[in-house]
Parts: sequence; structure tokens; C-alpha cells
Amino acid sequence: MSESTIGRRFEGQVALVTGSSRGIGLGIAKRLQVEGATVVLTARKPEPLAETVAEFPDGTVIGIAGKADDSAHRAEVFDTIAEKFGRLDVLVTNVGINPVYGDTIDIELDAARKILEVNVLGTLAWIQGAVHHEGLKFRENKGRILSISSVAGQNPSKGIGLYGVSKAAVAHLVKTLAVELGPDIRVNGIAPAVVKTRFATALYEGREAEVTAAYPAGRLGTPEDIGAAAAYLTSSDSDWITAQILTADGGLITAGGTA
Repeated sequence: MSESTIGRRFEGQVALVTGSSRGIGLGIAKRLQVEGATVVLTARKPEPLAETVAEFPDGTVIGIAGKADDSAHRAEVFDTIAEKFGRLDVLVTNVGINPVYGDTIDIELDAARKILEVNVLGTLAWIQGAVHHEGLKFRENKGRILSISSVAGQNPSKGIGLYGVSKAAVAHLVKTLAVELGPDIRVNGIAPAVVKTRFATALYEGREAEVTAAYPAGRLGTPEDIGAAAAYLTSSDSDWITAQILTADGGLITAGGTA
């Protein structure tokens, strides 16, 4: 879809997308910006984040570097948004890690704690910060929250079991918070299968044709696919949709596959 055929559903709105210097986060940020939002990007490393910010039209995005699970970083992000824009309309929690690959029964517990800390508690912390920061007026603006889960949280996936556990928790967190925060704030999620990003490279590199064969859609996902879905779920077009996890998998799960 070309930019000329995309609407401006986010004109005058401010969106925050965590983990957005590349991959799915960047795909979402680009779609929201094209549709009119001013977008705040976060990422751990300052240099790649600055390079990403430079890809956007001047004045349409800002970048704030820091670790997603660092409370001081989160406070800086929210305070900066409040000072510069005085509002937040859309929060996308995209940060997720998977530092290990192998059987869950053998995972080091310190690694398991880190996965849960970043993927689950980090997601909750970002949402808490947005909702409770008075300067963001998130509730008054009928804020929309989108959290990235995974099909690995729906069906067990070999080698990434604890990651799947964390993403199942994210999906349940979405539903729980949607019930608690409605009717003022909507909360939804997206559960992608394999999307062609650096993060997912190990799942398809060197065997993409073999992996793709399990997908009825005939291809793997792209960051643009997830960006389009995210724009729908955070726009007024989905005002009657909350507490939902959209499975974006090219038909993989229905066909009996796993990520």
C-alpha cells in the first residue's frame, strides 16, 4: 500500500512505541507517523536510534534511548512527552527479549527471570506509567494500548518455550487490563508468527522456503504487516474492539503449525 492511499487517522495525536529502532517496532512507528501521529521512539542503544530517527521527516518523531526495564528511563520518556506535547494518545509496548534457545526444562533460572522481567513486568510498567502520569492525560484522551504478544504464547514452540510463556502472560495481561481500564482506555494485542526481522532470524535463516511452506498465506510476515494491523487496533476504526489478541500469522496456527 502506497503512502498516498493511507489515511490520516492519527492527525494531531502522539504515540509512543517502545523498542522501535528496527523490526516490528519500527514498522509500527512508520505506519503511525505516515497516518499523522507524532511518534516517540525508544531503544536501548543511542546510535541506532538516532539513525532511525533520521529516516523520518523532520519534526515527526523524537527518540529517547534507554533500557526498557529501567524505571528511570521510563520516567524520562513519560516526562519528556508531557513537557513537549502535553498528551499521549497511543502506547505500543513492543520490547521483548529471548536471550536463550533450547529446552525450557534446562533453562537457567536467571535467564528465565530476565525474560519475564522485560517481557511481562516491563510491559506492565510501561502501561502503568502511561495511565498514572497526570501530564499525559492518557485516560482523558481515550488512550489506546497495544502490546505485542506472539503465537509462541498460544502453542508451544520448540527452542523458545520460556519466551512463549512470557508472551502468553502478555496476552492475559492485555485482557485483564482491558477489563480494568475500560471504558476510557482500550487495550489490545497482536500475536505475530515469524516476521522477517533481525530478532527472528534464527527461526528462518537458511531455510526460509521450508518454513514458509507451513503458512497458508505463502510467505512470512513483514514489519509493514504488523504496522498495518497496529494502526487499525489503535485507531478510531476499532473503537468497539478491546481485550482482543489479533493473531497475525498468515494462517499458520489454523493449519497446525508452530512458530
